[in-house]
Amino acid sequence: MSGLPDIKIGPFKRAQGSIVLPGSKSISNRALLLAALASGTTTLKNLLDADDTQVMRNALRQLGLSVTDQADKVCVVEGCGGKFPVQNADLFMGNAGTAIRPLTAALAMQGGNYRLSGVPRMHERPIRDLVDGLRQVGAQIDYELQEGYPPIKIVAAEIEIKDVVKVRGDVSSQFLTALLMALPLVAKEPVKIEVLGELISRPYIDITLKLMARFGVKVDCPDAQSFVIPAKTADAVYQSPGVLSVEGDASSASYFLALGAIGGGPVRVLGVGSESIQGDVAFADALALMGAKISSGEDWIEVAGVKNTNGKLNGITIDCTEIPDAAMTLAVAALFAEGPTRLNNIASWRVKETDRIAAMAKELKKVGAIVEEGADYIVVQAPQSIADWKSPAEGIDTYDDHRMAMCFSLAAFGPNALQINDPNCVAKTFPTYFAEFAEIVS
Repeated sequence: MSGLPDIKIGPFKRAQGSIVLPGSKSISNRALLLAALASGTTTLKNLLDADDTQVMRNALRQLGLSVTDQADKVCVVEGCGGKFPVQNADLFMGNAGTAIRPLTAALAMQGGNYRLSGVPRMHERPIRDLVDGLRQVGAQIDYELQEGYPPIKIVAAEIEIKDVVKVRGDVSSQFLTALLMALPLVAKEPVKIEVLGELISRPYIDITLKLMARFGVKVDCPDAQSFVIPAKTADAVYQSPGVLSVEGDASSASYFLALGAIGGGPVRVLGVGSESIQGDVAFADALALMGAKISSGEDWIEVAGVKNTNGKLNGITIDCTEIPDAAMTLAVAALFAEGPTRLNNIASWRVKETDRIAAMAKELKKVGAIVEEGADYIVVQAPQSIADWKSPAEGIDTYDDHRMAMCFSLAAFGPNALQINDPNCVAKTFPTYFAEFAEIVS
């Protein structure tokens, strides 16, 4: 499928089978950085092999670390004990938010000189809240073009933590994740981080805390807005756990779970289940509210059609604060639901790979949906009748956004074939998506 300008799919009626999920992007990029900062060698299993994690691997190699890819999605990282061997580097971070943000914070603790840049869209994605947090502890970081956005330059500076570090939590939880992972490197005394205002995507913070604990740093959470990092007791703060297995990606699971509801199923995803540390497994609960038949075990979830008597999903109103990525899948699943589906608290969509509220509204209307969008919500109603479904001649645009392409594959379960433009953008997190999709649909 490499480099195809577009792909034509559907119309499909049935989805059944099982899918082994690629590794979680959120866990993979955090684990790579923690393994690099730790003392000892870490073997990462089921590490996601996709653009965003290759960006992180290549940056770590440029910083002088040994990062070796082996067969079967295994990657071996030799840690540096907290001090990167290379103290001057110009790093290209693509469009990987999960790479540039934590790495920026770790680099600011190094006492070196670094520049971080990315694709044009990365230069439109905010980083100010993180930079403001780092400046509070003495980091010197300059914006190269636009205030508040990459590219950025980090200049060697003396890091000194005199007070509570404050960070906003309402734009992206990745800023807090970055501070949590980096500040243990310089914590001569316990360090308190306080979140100002709402903290969105809290489950992603839980992933960060659980992974830090695996590498030997346990953060205390006296209340929902506060995090206390322990004082360091040795030069090397993080210790390798030896081997760490990466769960399947729960956001990627959402497309297949939705297919199991829309296409009758059963569709089973392997690699996430009731034991998952990822918040996006709650997508299955949202699907159940829409009437899907769900079952699960420790490391699998299965959807076998719909329990509603009319055989259709039902529309819902849901707060998506905790599942911002998987919520996109609900917007397209709404094409197959009776009644409107309203997704609330999705303002973070506007600062992702593209403005996802605007993109989703525009493309859903192209297939005949009735859509209302607001600053932080979207309401989707299915086309009123079969005749109202459309197959746009120009195709569905994907905005260089992997999730737009994967979400809209579901729309091929309408009455028409569908053209999806630039399907290769799925390489960001799930390079084999359309091949796996083809295996289970008919």
